[in-house]
Amino acid sequence: MARVLIAGGGIAGAITAIALHEVGHEPVLYEAYDRSAEGVGAFLTLAVNGLDALTPLGLKPLVKSLGFDTPRMTLGLGNGRRLTEFPLGGPLPDGTVSQTVLRSDLYVALRDEAARRGVHTEFGKRLTGATQTSSGVTATFADRTKTDGDLLIGADGLRSAVRRIIDPSAPAPRYVPLLNTGGFTRGLKLDDEPGVLHMVFGHKVFFAHVIAPDGAIWWFANVPHAAEPTESDLATMRGPGWRPRLLDLVRSDRARAAEIVEATETIYEPWATYDFPTVPVWHRGRIGLIGDAAHATSPAAGQGASMAIEDAVTMAKCLRDVSDPAAALTAFETLRRERVEAVVAQGKRNGDAKAPGPVGRVIRDFFMTRALRKPSGDDPNRFMWEHRIDWAAPVAVSPV
Repeated sequence: MARVLIAGGGIAGAITAIALHEVGHEPVLYEAYDRSAEGVGAFLTLAVNGLDALTPLGLKPLVKSLGFDTPRMTLGLGNGRRLTEFPLGGPLPDGTVSQTVLRSDLYVALRDEAARRGVHTEFGKRLTGATQTSSGVTATFADRTKTDGDLLIGADGLRSAVRRIIDPSAPAPRYVPLLNTGGFTRGLKLDDEPGVLHMVFGHKVFFAHVIAPDGAIWWFANVPHAAEPTESDLATMRGPGWRPRLLDLVRSDRARAAEIVEATETIYEPWATYDFPTVPVWHRGRIGLIGDAAHATSPAAGQGASMAIEDAVTMAKCLRDVSDPAAALTAFETLRRERVEAVVAQGKRNGDAKAPGPVGRVIRDFFMTRALRKPSGDDPNRFMWEHRIDWAAPVAVSPV
């Protein structure tokens, strides 16, 4: 049994801890903040590949109980034309389809489930350094405490401290020229089937909404923003001025976006979008990366949480079947790198279609309409949804 130190107590960290506990290791979570992420964050859609990966951990029923089915999506243009409708991946053999869930609800459920299974979490532990020997790892925190383990896994996200520890020259995240916002509202009467995600490539903004079973409208918007915003730039957009600015951008579309935004009491303050085309170094010795720390993808891929789940299950398999920690981390990278970098690339392509500029928008709408008039059936996103992990299959290590 290995004592595995996990830096980052969010969704990726919690699932990794549960998966490692399932195969007999002793994971310990270290969360930088002195409180949980309860009540924080917007919503996300868990794709069927991520839900399927939860099955061997016994987590799929728990996660399905948190949100609602999202089996299909539609695509439309700002001129009011609906182009197509298609399944959002799946369904799985047992009928499971993609699920839309509040990020906070998912985090809290996983945190509580990890604790129920015996995983210990320490809050207020911001990792600042780590050293390793041939037999173990020592992690150092901002409060000057230290702890020892057999491995250290960085599940600490986009600005990962673990990534900098194993590779001080690691590249910075890549800015994707979009701002994100969203919200929830009630009381509007829309002629939409609950659970169907409606996406509109508008004249100036990409807008999506879905009706929850209780009638609430959940929505998000991607606003093109060419230059990477500084914190002071984002500060100028926050407050009461953000709503009229967003309304000005969506009013020209023949869609319900303006009406939905107007009816929303609290709109999320904008935040920037980033991804990682590639992270050159995923591990050194007994220290490795997982989730966004290794391969952050644009939300346009719809795969962020699902990739974290796949990572967690694969990491657990590697540490189950490969006794040497360094070899297990190498096996993990071998199994995951090609897939996740393909997902990141597809997410970038999806995101680029949301911010083409005035001329590019006309070209995009023309070719999108033409392509979807006679769809080829070759969905470029299919490889993401159709991926499956064989939990029972042993992980083989190639001889050096």
